[in-house]
Amino acid sequence: MYNTIKKIFPSFSNELILDIEANDAVQSFEAGTIIMRTGQYIKNTILVTKGKIKVYREDEEGGEFFMYYLQPGQACAISMVCATKNEKSQVMAKVVEDVELILVPLSLMDKWMMKHRSWYEFVIHTYRSRFEEVLEVIDSIAFRAMDERLEFYLKRHAASCGCGDLKLSHQEIASDLNTSREVISRLLKKMEQRNLVKLHRNHIELIQ
Repeated sequence: MYNTIKKIFPSFSNELILDIEANDAVQSFEAGTIIMRTGQYIKNTILVTKGKIKVYREDEEGGEFFMYYLQPGQACAISMVCATKNEKSQVMAKVVEDVELILVPLSLMDKWMMKHRSWYEFVIHTYRSRFEEVLEVIDSIAFRAMDERLEFYLKRHAASCGCGDLKLSHQEIASDLNTSREVISRLLKKMEQRNLVKLHRNHIELIQ
């Protein structure tokens, strides 16, 4: 486990990794599992060592609004905040690719902030990077038309997977952007005409 953590979280000190190993709280979840619900109290923060998690907001009617993904080497900033303040989660988190997680209890999280400089810096970096990402999403909603939001959304997904072949359905995109499938299909067709994407039966190819 030591070598795995060191590879995925290279900024962690040796002492911190040994403490993480001693905690021995590794869990695996299959794709489709909801690991965080709106209104749920959070007692742990999570470190992702394998797979992918989708974090999103859910409205009163069950509509979804995509916020960001969590991938190996990342932690959930929202779970850190909620756990520290003993507050309820305001977001949902769903496994989209089978994941392996390290659960860090609140008591250890606070202790490590004082004990390990590398943990303190990791937490601050996590807060900052997620804050900046959420600001980008807010800017997209507030200042961009739906066609621009769609292009921004597709580029974020491409950056997330490090590829230009996106396995996304029109309905999934529509749910994430809180609009209709018909709108997304029409806008994707226009993007294809502008030679920005190629539409295939089960995926979307983003042309760089």
